[in-house]
Amino acid sequence: MLEKKVSPRLEMSHLFASGHSACSGCGEALAARLVLWAAGPDVIATSATGCLEVFSSNYPNSAWEVPWIHSLFENSAAIASGVEAALRVTGKLDQVRVIAQAGDGGTADIGLQALSGMLERGHDVLFVCYDNEAYMNTGVQRSGLTPLGAHTGTSPSGQTSSGNPNLKKDMPQIALAHRIPYVATASVGYPFDLEKKVKKALSIRGPKYMQIFSNCPLGWRHDPSETITLAKLAVETGLFPLYEYEDGQLVSARRIASKKPVEDYLRPQGRYGHLFAQESGVEMVARIQAQADVNIERYGLMAKKE
Repeated sequence: MLEKKVSPRLEMSHLFASGHSACSGCGEALAARLVLWAAGPDVIATSATGCLEVFSSNYPNSAWEVPWIHSLFENSAAIASGVEAALRVTGKLDQVRVIAQAGDGGTADIGLQALSGMLERGHDVLFVCYDNEAYMNTGVQRSGLTPLGAHTGTSPSGQTSSGNPNLKKDMPQIALAHRIPYVATASVGYPFDLEKKVKKALSIRGPKYMQIFSNCPLGWRHDPSETITLAKLAVETGLFPLYEYEDGQLVSARRIASKKPVEDYLRPQGRYGHLFAQESGVEMVARIQAQADVNIERYGLMAKKE
């Protein structure tokens, strides 16, 4: 009988166990598993209230195979700061790394104050934002990371509205303004890129910030089988560029081999359906395309032709 051989790189550890209650196709569950896969067992993780905490810790069960603390919605970074301080005082910080986790609301809105304090004080913590672009756990309300034109419960589309009228908050740049040593974006569509960035972040001392594109099929109203396809399209259109900053300098940006129009990304999602059903949507799609084009220019994302 032939023995099945699997690449060691693909033998994913089960530090975030299966059997949790996440929705089918949940990008956040995949992202959390990838983060722990890259980080390894010697970590302590905190999680803000939100989808990740709810579906991973249904009493008396837990999907977490590492020490894990559920914090309030607003203070994952503060709890992680306390954990880091305790490890530092006891001389164990060289053996154990600390990861703070939150969704976009617990990062860019409710948790922004605690995150800013953590970065400013210089705690040796990796903060991970699982960016699903709305408050999914409480009914798909708009957050500071909800993109332009998206329909949510608090930015509904209608006869006089084309969805969310505001630009998505640029959290990586806000983190960079704190002059921290490492800031990166990643996506569930590119797992090995995500793995590399988590490992690099944990090898660097001081505060780090990573924002991971994490689809929500329920809130975005797309087929669960399209999670990875759409995660890649977000990158290939320029709407969610993948890059790294070290000590304030841009050191890498994933190039786009073939630029896709934003319409390819928007159409499969019900949260953008109104843009293709009303005349005013044409202008909004053009604005979203312009935003993607700015990102491509800003980060030099187009691959150079030979």
